[in-house]
Amino acid sequence: MIPTPDLSHLKSTDYEHVYEPAEDTFILLDALEGDADALRQSKPLVCLEVGSGSGCVSAFAGAVLGPTAALYLTTDINPHACTSTKATGRQNRVPIEPIWTSLTGPLRSRLHHGVDLLLFNPPYVPTDSNEADDAQQAANIAGAWAGGQDGMEVTDIFLDQVEDLLSPTGRFYLVAVKQNDIKGICRRMSAQYGLYGEVALQRRAGREHLYVLRFSRQLPET
Repeated sequence: MIPTPDLSHLKSTDYEHVYEPAEDTFILLDALEGDADALRQSKPLVCLEVGSGSGCVSAFAGAVLGPTAALYLTTDINPHACTSTKATGRQNRVPIEPIWTSLTGPLRSRLHHGVDLLLFNPPYVPTDSNEADDAQQAANIAGAWAGGQDGMEVTDIFLDQVEDLLSPTGRFYLVAVKQNDIKGICRRMSAQYGLYGEVALQRRAGREHLYVLRFSRQLPET
């Protein structure tokens, strides 16, 4: 078992500004651990996490891949999250490079078809659209969970960027909940972008039914 990253450097005051790892974080860690052998064999060179928050997921990805020349990039609209992510990388000896921007911002053109491991735990909670817009504009902790109509407003924007980012052998992991329409997401990515999705992991956590979807350019094995 790969241990959860050490977050002892983050204090309660940090979590007033940055999303504290919770069940949606841990299911993504478990999905990555379940795919550990395949991820190592793929020898990713560029790993990108969008919305890194505390940096827990990227630090865990570094532990999964082990010693490697991979570049670990993260983005977050919240400057406090960027600071926390950098600190978490140092604490866990993973050289994470956080960038303060919305989604992929200035990286998109530079990373065209160059990302081997793409990670996104989006704000997926269904809320009023105005609440989601306000959270993104404020660039604060609410931006980590307020997802707008069907919890998909931020995710919808990013899904249109995935094909442009993913390398020929790349994998994209997305956290979602049942209300996000799991089958609809997979159909859309296949029909519009030729990216094939499957459920890597799912579980109930309180009132939420959480999923991790895994996408690639290859048809899933049956």
